[in-house]
Amino acid sequence: MRGRRRFRTAVAAATAALLCGGMLSGCTAGAPEAAPPGKRATPRPAPSWDVSPASVAAVGDSVTRAFDACSVLSDCPEVSWATGTDTAVNSLALRLLGPAKVATRSWNLARTGARMAELPEQMAGAAARKPELVTVMMGANDACRATPDLMTPVADFRASFEAALARLRAGAPKAQVYVASVPDLKHLWSTGRVSPMGLQVWKLGICGAMLADAEDLGPAAERRRASVRDRVVAYNEVLEEVCAKDARCRYDGGAVFGFRFDGGQLSPWDWFHPSRDGQARLAELAYRRITKE
Repeated sequence: MRGRRRFRTAVAAATAALLCGGMLSGCTAGAPEAAPPGKRATPRPAPSWDVSPASVAAVGDSVTRAFDACSVLSDCPEVSWATGTDTAVNSLALRLLGPAKVATRSWNLARTGARMAELPEQMAGAAARKPELVTVMMGANDACRATPDLMTPVADFRASFEAALARLRAGAPKAQVYVASVPDLKHLWSTGRVSPMGLQVWKLGICGAMLADAEDLGPAAERRRASVRDRVVAYNEVLEEVCAKDARCRYDGGAVFGFRFDGGQLSPWDWFHPSRDGQARLAELAYRRITKE
């Protein structure tokens, strides 16, 4: 009987080793340590989360570049929720590092118009700076295409996000990652469509899949908007699932998606991107999540 138990233990250990060799991502922090026959394996403790990282790199799209927050059709990184220096916004970097270190210990590597396929390259740039924290806000442009059929497929979105985290881990294995959910684009439509200026700007083609024919409340238009919202929900599920596999990654729990931007928190030039006040709200959401014990 004792020989059989030893045989089963040895087979289980060999099987686990083979599985880890084939699926490395599933056998990182938290995997059981090898145990001698007859003793129960104990899981490795996950690395503790540092609530006060000393450097911040931000990757993403126009929201992190604070596009249209200060003037029309231009980036305004000084009011970025992630790395801005404007004290009224009180960015994440300002809160974590203080004003004396923001210029030298934070980097805004986001690009207006970027989609998830670009994130691996941005992550490689972030890794080169060896930051203690990387913030990610990406995905709105994958849904904000001219028509819904041009939206990034969910499988491609997942592959690019997984590749991005792999690029970061290759160059900065101990960096912590904060992942913001994609905003609820349908809520932005419902808020901005009450603005005559917003309606005129949207006719220029911004986020056509959601904002085209913004006053049309017919069933076809409603189905189109619902399909975009469903895709955003699917993107957020990917962000949560992939982040959960990385012991040094924190997803925002849907906080940005669930935030109800009002008119004062949207750009007065396009009624779509966050205003200064909207950027401040994003900074607060990120700071709460990152500093939670």
